[in-house]
Amino acid sequence: MPQMLFIVEPVGQRAERGRAAGEAVYQRMLDFTAELQAEGLLLGVNSLGTAAKRLAKRDGTAQVWDGPFAEAKEMVGGYFLLDTEDPDVALAWAERCPAAEWATVEIRGVGPCYM
Repeated sequence: MPQMLFIVEPVGQRAERGRAAGEAVYQRMLDFTAELQAEGLLLGVNSLGTAAKRLAKRDGTAQVWDGPFAEAKEMVGGYFLLDTEDPDVALAWAERCPAAEWATVEIRGVGPCYM
């Protein structure tokens, strides 16, 4: 199963960083993306926005909550989907990821929900 690197970062960190510093770390992430592409490992990558909604449907009724969510201390800021079934390969790339310096990189296999 492919491996996904989730970038889990503190809420508000992007705004506190400021534009110039944000552009600098973004360039580092683009360079990391290019390394994954050069190795033929990258299946997908994206940064995720900070605005969010949540939906739950119970007994046929949907309930929607607008974010940001007060109880949240972290958010998934983005992901890299890697073309490897080896979690050790994904872990090695997670260690090279620049975001590991200011966030947490979570590694998960991607596959059917029954696995």
